[in-house]
Amino acid sequence: MLVSVLRGICRLLFRVRVTGLENVPAEDRLLIIANHESFLDGLLLGLFLPKRATFVVHTGVLKHFFFRMWLKMTPHLSVDPASPLAMKKVIQRLNAGENVVIFPEGRITLTGALMKVYDGPGFVAAKTGVKILPVRVEGAAQSYFGRLSDAHPRKLLPSVTLKILPTTEIRIDPPHGHHAPLTAKQRRRIAGEAMRNIMQHMLFKTQQSKTLFEALLDAMEKYGAKTRIIEDMNQVEDTYQEVLKRSLALGRIASKISEVNEVVGVLMPNVTNTLALVLGMTAFKRIPAMLNYTAGAEGMRNACIAAKIKTVITSRAFIEAAKLQETVAQMSDLNIVYLEDLRSQFGMLDRAWLMGYALLYPRAAMEPAVAEDTAVILFTSGSEGKPKGVVHSHKSILANTHQILAMLDFSPADKFMMALPLFHAFGFTGALLPLLNGIPILLFPSPLQYKLIPEVIYDKGCTVFFSTSTFLGNYAKYAHPYDFYKLRVVFAGAEKLNEEVRKIYHEKFGIRILEGYGTTECAPVVAANTPMANRHGTVGQFFPGIQHKLTPVPGIENGGLLHVKGDNIMQGYYLYDNPGVLVSSKDGWYDTGDVVEIDAEGFIHIKGRVKRFAKVAGEMVSLEVVEKIAHTAAPEFEHAATTVADASRGESIVLFTTDDKLKREDLQIVAKNLGSPEIAIARKIIVVEQIPLLGTGKTDYVTLKHMAEKAA
Repeated sequence: MLVSVLRGICRLLFRVRVTGLENVPAEDRLLIIANHESFLDGLLLGLFLPKRATFVVHTGVLKHFFFRMWLKMTPHLSVDPASPLAMKKVIQRLNAGENVVIFPEGRITLTGALMKVYDGPGFVAAKTGVKILPVRVEGAAQSYFGRLSDAHPRKLLPSVTLKILPTTEIRIDPPHGHHAPLTAKQRRRIAGEAMRNIMQHMLFKTQQSKTLFEALLDAMEKYGAKTRIIEDMNQVEDTYQEVLKRSLALGRIASKISEVNEVVGVLMPNVTNTLALVLGMTAFKRIPAMLNYTAGAEGMRNACIAAKIKTVITSRAFIEAAKLQETVAQMSDLNIVYLEDLRSQFGMLDRAWLMGYALLYPRAAMEPAVAEDTAVILFTSGSEGKPKGVVHSHKSILANTHQILAMLDFSPADKFMMALPLFHAFGFTGALLPLLNGIPILLFPSPLQYKLIPEVIYDKGCTVFFSTSTFLGNYAKYAHPYDFYKLRVVFAGAEKLNEEVRKIYHEKFGIRILEGYGTTECAPVVAANTPMANRHGTVGQFFPGIQHKLTPVPGIENGGLLHVKGDNIMQGYYLYDNPGVLVSSKDGWYDTGDVVEIDAEGFIHIKGRVKRFAKVAGEMVSLEVVEKIAHTAAPEFEHAATTVADASRGESIVLFTTDDKLKREDLQIVAKNLGSPEIAIARKIIVVEQIPLLGTGKTDYVTLKHMAEKAA
């Protein structure tokens, strides 16, 4: 009777909803695991799960009178999660046929994200072979029973959802190629890793994919309309309410010059209005195509042809500031419209619509859409010829933000610095991630301001920084050792992390750079090192929800060509030769074009792009290795390798360098020390003032190839 009364009170106060009851198996002997959001979690699971279970509780919990009273009514075991002996009692209960509830984190989250997962619960699951029933607790952290920092909004009575996922198991198999039996310590660690993966997968799978605009509205409801969320170099911190207002106004303006489902070019800098315009366009079912303004008139026109873009929205102030007048003049065949001119079309009726209706009922004001609809078009950098339009749905972009949040503990206590351009996949998703999750963000107009950016990071107290190896190296040259004192996470992607850059951040700033891997087609992040799982020399482990397979590459023994599949993969390409026609990948698998090796613990070692291997005298040579030799020989300088045709050897390697003293003999000595083959030493060295870069900070290999062919 008491249980029924308590259940009724919780339903009334916290509007508790339970989903996935069909996933609860009929038989007993289950290990029920859950994320730990608040002091309420045990009570809620005890009241609403249709299974009687023994609760594993931390010894410290028994000090509280309230919990001692509740635990008198339910079977429980008090254990210290750090003690290996404690888990023996849990194993005994499971072997006796009981159900056991355990929190693998062992403590209530302080960040709202997953914290350290102890090895014990994973070891218990592997040892007993029981089925694991994952349950996601959502909403309780926002109550006053949670332990979140003051940066998180609190609610007196938040609504709580318990989401039950299908059962899973942990099997401990020896790693591939490992013949000796595993030690107890190894088995325990592998089981702990498996449990952490299950928890991360649970956090990812229980996120709802909606449209980008609905995600903005959800964030506004969760974190408060008056929460200051975004700032650009105009030095104004805008609230969610202000972002919503701008999105609706700019979306309505854009809808006057376009049709529903029309692709419209966006030629705008990193400012709040650009994100508001993108979100507003998606609210009215217009598809923003983010144009790369560093690609020149030809590159942008090719992109517009591929995606069948007739109209481009830009701003006069931006065109002048970026000195793009000549570039825009060469795009006269397109309908270029300026926001400054469009504002005059926002009349009295529009204002009345905005203030009297849209701001009050934004969900009714937006065009109905589903997660699978196209949300945005990004363009590949054109490093392999003409740029391709990469078509992403709302689902793929939001899935990637959910994957990142399942792996990394970002929270409203952080502040993001985003200097990567929004036309770059890393910049686009990297800017939406904090905006849609209550995390303050600072948008910076250009990543090339090497002296100013460290100063801004220091001044604004930023804690998270996404960038590329090239840019990070340049910031380090100008930054004061104390400029990055608050930076908690520095995440490098888009290109291989230079060893010298990694070292300088460690020695000068005391920062460990986390290297990740992704592609525009994957929205963009596929894998990353995290504070919980980091291995030097790799790009980390796959994100939850991403399947992978390797196909053999002739001439390469270990590893293979990586194909991936998951919710974050693009819908397909728009190609220059077949404008506006969606070319989808076969069976949802995307061929990354990268040759990788995956070790026993799932860490990914990138060997290079298929197109960045040279076939010299019948042998496959990675150009990444050629560059690594040069970087080791002259770490202070920039280097890049390419190939030219060679009648006698098939292909010949050309190394471009900014070091005018670098000799082939230096490379030979380094190659010998690194154990690299003689064949990986560049035949020809060309000294240049600077290595050509794309707007995203990556090396421009197309230009280098032309330079090498000219020199040959």
